[in-house]
Amino acid sequence: MGTSLKEKTYLITGATRGIGRSISKLLHEQGARVILTGRSPNLLETLSNELNSERCHTIASDLSTERGCLSLAATFKALDLSIDGLINNAGIGIFGPLEETSTQAWDMIMAINARAPFLLCREFLPLLKVRGRGHIINIASVVAHKGYPNQSAYAASKHALLGFSKSLAREVQADGIRVHVLCPGGVDTEMVSDSRPDLDRDVLMSPEEIAETTLFLLTRKGNAVIDQIDLRRESSTPWA
Repeated sequence: MGTSLKEKTYLITGATRGIGRSISKLLHEQGARVILTGRSPNLLETLSNELNSERCHTIASDLSTERGCLSLAATFKALDLSIDGLINNAGIGIFGPLEETSTQAWDMIMAINARAPFLLCREFLPLLKVRGRGHIINIASVVAHKGYPNQSAYAASKHALLGFSKSLAREVQADGIRVHVLCPGGVDTEMVSDSRPDLDRDVLMSPEEIAETTLFLLTRKGNAVIDQIDLRRESSTPWA
C-alpha cells in the first residue's frame, strides 16, 4: 500500500499543458495541495477553476530568467507552506538542423530546461531539508541519453538535467530527499507533435501515463529507491 498524498504539498512547473497539467490534476485528485506554475495567467486560472479547490494555488512565472525563478521561490515562501516535493516539468523544444540553430534558441532551451531546475532546486532545498524528507522529480527525456537528428540543443539540455540530477541525488541523500528522473519517449503533447510530425499520435504515450508514473514515485514505500525511469512507446524498439 502506498503513501497517502493528503496534507502534502507539491510544486509543479509547466503545470498548464501536457504532462504538467496531467500531473497537477492527478496529484490534486489524490488529496495533495498543488502549487501550479506557468507563464500564462489565463491558463493557470482556467486550470485552477477546473480544480475548484482551496488545495490549489497558482503562481505565474517566467522560468527563462533567473529573476523569474527567484520570484517564483519568493512567492511560494510568502505563502508560508511546507513543501514535500518539487516537480520540474517545464520545458521547451526548438528543433532543426544544427546549422540553423541560433545562439538565442540554444540559450533559451538551456535556460528553461536546465538552468531553471538548478535554480529552483537550489532555492527549495532548504525547505525540503527542514522536512527531513521529500522528492524532487525532474522530467527529462529519452534524448537525455540518445541522439536524434535536429534535436542537438534540446538533447544537450536534457543531458545536462540528467547529469545535474545524478550529482544532486548524492548530495541530498543523507537529508532524506529522493531525486528521480523520468525520461519519456514520445508523448502526445504539442512539443512532440512539433518535433516528430512523422509519428502517429495514436501510438504515442498519453500525458496521463507519465502522471501515473510520477504518482507511483511519490507514493511508493520501502527502502528501494528508483533513480531513473525510462518510458517508451509500445510500438518503439525495446532496449534501443
